[in-house]
Amino acid sequence: MISKLTASTIYSTLGNNSSLIPLGIKDVANSCGLTASSYIAGDKVEGKDRFIDEFGTQAIWLGGIPAYKYLLDKTIFKHAKLDPKVDVRLFKDKKILVIAKEFAPTEEIKQSIVNASKNQKLFKSLTMAKFVASTALTALSYFGLTKFRHKYTEKQITKDYLDNKKKISESFGSRNIPFSSKFSAIHNDKKNAQVSFTGGIQDFMFNPVKNLMIVDGVITGERLSHSRNPQDFTGYVIKEGSFWAFMYLAGPMIAKALEKQCEKVHNKSIDLDARVIENEDFKNAFKDGLLKAHLEDFKNNKNLSDAYLYKFAVNPETDNLIIEMAKKSDIISLDKNTGLVDTRKYIDLDDLKGIGAKIEKLLNQYEKSGEDLDTFFKSVRKLKRGSVIKNIGSCIGALGILAPSIMLALRFFGNDKDYQVKKDVEAKLDSQA
Repeated sequence: MISKLTASTIYSTLGNNSSLIPLGIKDVANSCGLTASSYIAGDKVEGKDRFIDEFGTQAIWLGGIPAYKYLLDKTIFKHAKLDPKVDVRLFKDKKILVIAKEFAPTEEIKQSIVNASKNQKLFKSLTMAKFVASTALTALSYFGLTKFRHKYTEKQITKDYLDNKKKISESFGSRNIPFSSKFSAIHNDKKNAQVSFTGGIQDFMFNPVKNLMIVDGVITGERLSHSRNPQDFTGYVIKEGSFWAFMYLAGPMIAKALEKQCEKVHNKSIDLDARVIENEDFKNAFKDGLLKAHLEDFKNNKNLSDAYLYKFAVNPETDNLIIEMAKKSDIISLDKNTGLVDTRKYIDLDDLKGIGAKIEKLLNQYEKSGEDLDTFFKSVRKLKRGSVIKNIGSCIGALGILAPSIMLALRFFGNDKDYQVKKDVEAKLDSQA
């Protein structure tokens, strides 16, 4: 969550592939583009259907899992008298677990870790149950919205059909003239999904973006397998293909490509979090060998063992710039009341080691650049900001303009311009007349 709206937090959030905020921005662009194309291609019925589909499911998609997890925290975890903020991954290393208890910022947090560790089997079961239930309930929520939308849209088509048929009957004096709509709509059916803490399961459980991918995977599979007609299927292929490509896959790939380009062309690394690159204390530490001393201290602890590195990270007496930058990058989480490391939270030691390596690489680049400190950092910050803007901008363009334009072009220049779902409903009504 962003506490202060600054340049560093904005660029950090937009460039974070594990944050839901960039996904939300991309999805808003996608929803606006698809809704607009539906109004252009069809009529108000189609536009309303798309609006409910896109923005209703967006609310469930982004808010469903966090909301259900919150409810489960307040029910099953509270009933078991266990703290859901304790990360189950702490139990993987007994030495680290001991250190987490020792350096807990408050007695209450220490006791919560103790209670969870004493009831590991139950705590692990509840954590897995929360993951499965929140994901499944979010997927099921899509079904509820889809059923409502389908009934609402069919009711609107039926109403328009009967109203227009009545007008025709009054004009021509006939009660049995089959009515064919002059207008049609594209119907994008946002159908809904059904769907040891190690390896792939762990990645999906504790990464909110990957957790959403499970829901979207089921939605995509159901859409393609239950397409009602070729028009539906073609629309789903374009919609879902572009969604997966630019919502989940393209962002990290574009970021990596831009980082490599900056290193190759400018010999400057931009793979650190924007909050680190924009930090003045970090910049000033490049002077007078101060950063080298902090790096040496960090590496000495890193090379001893994971437990030593973890203790170095959580110890409130540690005065090390690499650790401070890891805190700013959210690799190390802080307790908001004390400002100390919240030892309930998991610290990915590979990520912690990685930030040390990235800082050392940037220092080496600065020393070889021949530039003064202000010039060097001005360039790095500009490159970082530019890469974030290019990345999210290209994804927004693809989802909000390109994909809807392709669907619109196929609609206008293809052989099935009419909205097939509407035609089917009207044909059914004609046959019952």
